[in-house]
Amino acid sequence: MDATLLTTAASNANFPWLSLIVLLPAIGALILQFLPQNSKESFIAFRNFAIGFLAADFLFIILVLSRFFNSKDSSLQLIERVSWLPSIGLEWSLGVDGISAPLVALSGLITLLAAAASWKITNKPKLYFSLLLIQASAQCLVFLSQDFLLFFLAWELELVPVYLLIAIWGGKKRLYAATKFILYTALASLLILISGLALALSGNNFSLNLTELASRSPSGTFGLLCYLGFLIGFGVKLPIFPLHTWLPDAHGEANAPVSMLLAGILLKMGGYALIRFNVQMFPECHIQLAPALIIIGIVNIIYGALNAFAQDNVKRRIACSSVSHMGFVLVGIGAINTLGINGAMLQMISHGLIAAAMFFVTGSFYERTNTLSIPNMGGLAKALPITFALFLTSSLASLALPGMSGFISEITIFLGVTSQEIFTSTFRSIAIFIAAVGLVLTPIYLLSMCRRVFFGPRIPALAMVNEMDTRELFIALSLLAPTLLIGFWPKVVTNIFESSSNAIANNLAAQNLLAILQISSLT
Repeated sequence: MDATLLTTAASNANFPWLSLIVLLPAIGALILQFLPQNSKESFIAFRNFAIGFLAADFLFIILVLSRFFNSKDSSLQLIERVSWLPSIGLEWSLGVDGISAPLVALSGLITLLAAAASWKITNKPKLYFSLLLIQASAQCLVFLSQDFLLFFLAWELELVPVYLLIAIWGGKKRLYAATKFILYTALASLLILISGLALALSGNNFSLNLTELASRSPSGTFGLLCYLGFLIGFGVKLPIFPLHTWLPDAHGEANAPVSMLLAGILLKMGGYALIRFNVQMFPECHIQLAPALIIIGIVNIIYGALNAFAQDNVKRRIACSSVSHMGFVLVGIGAINTLGINGAMLQMISHGLIAAAMFFVTGSFYERTNTLSIPNMGGLAKALPITFALFLTSSLASLALPGMSGFISEITIFLGVTSQEIFTSTFRSIAIFIAAVGLVLTPIYLLSMCRRVFFGPRIPALAMVNEMDTRELFIALSLLAPTLLIGFWPKVVTNIFESSSNAIANNLAAQNLLAILQISSLT
């Protein structure tokens, strides 16, 4: 493997910048436990405290990445390594590169906005905001961990807050949805643990360090088995068909802020882990299975889109749309070139912003109408013109309207597949054609939902609902403005991860060339 991918640079490592990013929300959660709850209005203090800590953490993320992170360097930066439990080889090992940096920033932004969207949480507010803070720490730790066991502990830690957030503050079937979520993800985690430990034991010495594990580049039957274990384990959270069925139930029962976290961050953890583990650690196996990933991604795109048509619940329809859109991430990863990986990264960031915006606006009009049933809504455009404008804008972004981030990410993925010459021209043509069908289906199910909700037969009981307030408008614009910025100026994001994407793609190309030379020498 190319040593530049995961070189442990020592610059700026004297100060624990990344540890502070990870630990600041957790410290906030600990302090929150000591705040008195002496009145019914205590939830305001808890809410403001959590928002303050998350805002400080997000600003700190931006400060650290802008001052100390060099986007032109593809290696790991701001390395922190401290022996934690030497008896089992566990280290507190953190590092950031172009693949993790934008996702850390996305995580900080969406968690902050999700806390701001939790304006009216009065049921067990201290627990609720503590879970949001713990979730924020776990998410950042997933993206920054450079020790497999530390990564796995963070991966498991973030499951607990999400489970509780759905099970306590969800809808009528919240226990069913939360249990289904934890069963799917816990069983998937078992495959991740087995594959990771097998890889750690495979070399001359036991190691949990991701740099060391990546340098082994296992192949053959062992490599394929580990690759498939990681693919299924991480694929549940992406999610890939047919391991996706937990997602519509979780979104259907979770409140809007939790849905923002699910769509905006948790699904992206699956895509990030596929790049970090499957692509970087098993380049030879990834090249062999790349066509299969593209096929699975296309199935996701078409199945998610067709399934969205069958949903009469707004949030479940958006959830099925997420299954479809995350299929593009798989296609981009399967393209095994710079354009494909860039497209996959763009799609994760774009979808994180757009889906979070759609779920937030949906939650806004649910608070006013008390229903998510599409047949039970109609004529809301006249009563909620601003809400309609924001929902329509997020829908247009989701259907990849030119000038918005969704268009840039999806066209980049298509270009990545069509420019990959190791695939036959027939395979490329069929793959692009079928995937393009998903692009045709997306505007149909999204715009038909907008028409039925906002321009359907007017329901008298919904004629006098109140419009969005300033706080809600600010949250929605904070999510939609970046989609427009990326749509017109994609380099504001691609400059962050392009160097790392190039390094990954170059390593894959080198592995592919080596395999061709080996086959030639045998013949």
